[in-house]
This record gives sequence, structure tokens and C-alpha cells, in this order.
Amino acid sequence: MGTYSYPSFPYTPPEDLRSTPGRRPLVIVGAGPVGLAAAIDARLQGLPVLLLDEDQSVSVGSRAVCYAKRALEILDRLGVGDEACAKGVGWNVGRTFFGEQEVYRFDLVPQPGHRRPGMINLQQYHLEEMLVARARALGVDIRWRYRVVSVQPQADHVRLQVETPDGMLQLDADWLVAADGARSPIRRALGLEIDGRIFMDRFLIADVVMQADYPAERWLWFDPPFHRGQTVLLHKQADNVWRIDFQLGWDADPEEEKKPEKVLPRIRAMLGDERPFELEWVSIYTFQCRRMKDFRAGRVLFVGDAAHQVSPFGARGANSGFQDTDDLMWKLALVMRGEAPDALLDTYSQDRTYAADENIANSTRSTDFITPKSRVSKVFRNAVLDLAREQPFARMLVNSGRLSVPSFLVQSRLSTPDTDTFAGDMVPGAPMADAPVREDGRDGWLLGALGGRFTLLVFAPEAAALGPSKRDAFATLAHGAIPVESVVVTPTGGERSGIRVLQDTQGLAAQRYDAAAGAVYLIRPDQHVAARWREFDAGRVRAALARATCNT
Repeated sequence: MGTYSYPSFPYTPPEDLRSTPGRRPLVIVGAGPVGLAAAIDARLQGLPVLLLDEDQSVSVGSRAVCYAKRALEILDRLGVGDEACAKGVGWNVGRTFFGEQEVYRFDLVPQPGHRRPGMINLQQYHLEEMLVARARALGVDIRWRYRVVSVQPQADHVRLQVETPDGMLQLDADWLVAADGARSPIRRALGLEIDGRIFMDRFLIADVVMQADYPAERWLWFDPPFHRGQTVLLHKQADNVWRIDFQLGWDADPEEEKKPEKVLPRIRAMLGDERPFELEWVSIYTFQCRRMKDFRAGRVLFVGDAAHQVSPFGARGANSGFQDTDDLMWKLALVMRGEAPDALLDTYSQDRTYAADENIANSTRSTDFITPKSRVSKVFRNAVLDLAREQPFARMLVNSGRLSVPSFLVQSRLSTPDTDTFAGDMVPGAPMADAPVREDGRDGWLLGALGGRFTLLVFAPEAAALGPSKRDAFATLAHGAIPVESVVVTPTGGERSGIRVLQDTQGLAAQRYDAAAGAVYLIRPDQHVAARWREFDAGRVRAALARATCNT
């Protein structure tokens, strides 16, 4: 008996779509985690959205199991972060073994004062079900068993031919977001290439239900005694389900290796005892590191695996997909509302191809270390691991998967270069760092107080220190063509008096932003830094806002 009952979502006949003429403003194809995130974000931006998926349930098996801190912060903004973290298994510590001896350990969140852990492990089907419920609550029109079979770009829209159980349906969309996975029928229909490297190796995934006393950590073994010459990963998931990945090698027969008589002895050898367990799901995967040249094709915008793929080492797949939608949807909303030019969407591709290249480089290096493809490479890898037992310098060379971190979009043309001197990591293009704050007497988090709109973060010794002229300037910004909300951060808090005030309860916000009194940060809707100054100047804020929205 499995731990999860797969839902069957209801099919809705297309008569209402046939009887309603005109274009759909936004169609998203693919109701996996990334497509659902895009649809939820669209509704939070006030956009109508039609979401199509050819299936009628969630994904089978654990699949994308590791969700990083930045992805969790995005899920917070989308409204499912608490539920995901409550169900998932949080962890910060990873341990690497060579044979039976530990050679390396890392901690993803070595500093206090962060809301979310470095990672949670959560089976993809759980997260998808949460996202479906949230999308429905926000009014996303989800159509199950709708398969796109043709995509025809037009001058100012996209025409789709969609197959349903009740026949073919033609849909015209002003904008199309393709979240239809690594094999992306939309990408293929448009004749677009995806270039990169395919790795000649195979791994077995086993979801195993068992009672075990292993801690909630990521464990990776090189050449363990129970699986000599290969690599094994272990993750604890929800509901006492453990994810085990066994390296098999390229010559392994996928169909043979999935048979219980092959899988069960591997698991028994790993556990080393007679404890009972149940095999819930088994799969074989290969992997590649590759991406499209451009994530935009006119009015078609590609996100997630449809746009780029990486190996699983480092958990950069779904995590980078969430960051795609986080970057895309606020830009698309501004363009659709006529508040920014079409050129703003070009920056989605520019910024996210930069991020994809960073992820691919890290993932490729990790994969080459974990699965060396030559005798010399393996000798070097094993020498590093052997040295790491005793030598601290060698531990820095152990690459067991550089785990997903958000990209610092330092090259983005939307960012205003610094003219003042700051220390720390919060450079223009950086994703915001979190910190504990208090607002209206309630404890909360800095990231939870921002996001979804442009925000001016103003650091002051106290709220009362803001004079009438600044308050008037903040009010003007709030009522501009693209509104900017001003939020004041102080050590002491204070009354709202027409402006939101956050108390920096532990001083960590000021510390992480190198924010002496008077410092000002312009924050994008996706919680990346657009610009920063040592003191407020309304003209510079307006110029930076224009730059961040391509309205220059």
C-alpha cells in the first residue's frame, strides 16, 4: 500500500471556450510545478490565465525532491510556502563519504536569522497538489486532458490547436508560456533547438517506505561497501519515504534494473539489516546539461525544463524553473497592461540564460566529479577524496553537487550601477537577503513584507525622522504610472502614519544591507535589488525605476 493516493482532476469540456470568441490574454501549457507557479503568479498580478495540461493528475514518484531556500521564498510569495515546509523535511547539513569514512560536510544556512532552511525534501506530487489547490483558489482556469498539437505564431498572437476528448479546439493567445517539460512539444513544433551535453550514465531512483533513524541530512557516498565503484545518494522525504539514487553506469539495461529482483538486493545491502521496507516507486534516469539559445520566441516564452536542463546533482532543475517564473511574470504583467514596452520581455531571456549558464557550469562540474568518464579522472577524483579524510584544503575540492543558489543578476541591464560605496552582497541584481522584522506588533520576515510590486526600502533611525518632504515624495512614487511602495526599516519601529514601518528587531536587516541611516534600496517585484543609494533622491529613484522597466 503506497503512502500517497493520486488525485484525478476533473475534465472540463471545451464548449465554453468554443462559444466565447476572441483571444485569450495568457495561455500557459504544462501544469507541473513551474507552470503552476507561473499561473499563480499571473493571478497575483491580476492577469486572467488559462492553464492547459494533457494529463489529469500530478506527477508520479518523487522526481524533483529538493527545494532550495530561494525557491521556498518564492513559494512564500505565491502562498504555499508554509504548507510545503510543514509537509517537507527541512535540512541544512550535507555529508559526503568515501567508502565508509566521512570526508566532507557542509551547512547551507550557517547564519541565524533566516525564515527558511537551506533545503526541504518533498515529493513533487505533494507540491503539485498544493499548487493546484492554490491556483484554483485564485481563479486559474485549469483544463486537464487538453493536449497542444500545433503552435502557429501570428503577427500579434499565437494560434494553438488543442486536442481534447471532445475533439479539436482552436485557441488564440496574446501570450503563450511554455512550461511543457524537457521534451517540450511546443519547442519542437516551432523548430527550436536545445544545445548542450548529454551524460553517458544511468541512475536508479528508488522511493522506499521504511522506519529509519538516519538524520534529516543529505548523504552521498563515493564507492560505498554496499555498491562498490559507484555513487549513492540518500534523502529523507515526507511520510517516511526515503529517496535513494544508485549510480548504475551507461551499460546498465534500464528495464532489467527496474525489476524488483534487481532493486531489492541493492536496498538490503545498503541498509545492512533486516528492517522491513516497501518499494513505492522505481525509475531510471539519464541526464543532460543544455539550454535553448533564447528563452523567447516572439510571443512564446519558455520556462523551466522546456528552456534548460541540468543534471540532478545540485538540485538546480525545479529550483531554477521557479526563478524563471519569478523573473518573467512581473515583466509580462507590465507589458500586458501597457505599462512597459515589449523590450522588457527580452530581458527575461537575457537574465535567465545568464542564470542557466551559471547552473549548467556548476552542474557539469559536479557531474564530472561524481561520475568521472575516464580512468584518469576517476584516479584524480579518488585522490581528492582520499586526501580529504585528513587535509582541510582537499575538502574544498570535493564536489558532491554544488547546491542550488539564486543567481546574482549583476549583468542585468535593468540594474542601476552603484554610485555610492556599499559592503556586503546586496549589489544591484542580487536576490534579497531575509531578516526578522516586526510590523504593527507582529513578528515577521523582511521578504514576507515585500514582493509582487516595486518597493523602496528606506533605512532610518526612527520613523519620525522622515520629514514632510520625504513623505510627500514617497506618496508621489506610490501614485505613479508604475506604483512604488515605500517601506521604512528602523531599529525601533513606530507608528504607520501613512507609511509602512518595519522594526529591524535584531539589527540583521541593516547589517546584511550595509544600511547606515538614510540608505535606500529600490527592490524589484521579484525581490531582486534594482538600485541602491546612501541617501534618498526622488529623481534618481524615478530614473532607476524607468531603467528597471525599460521605460527609458
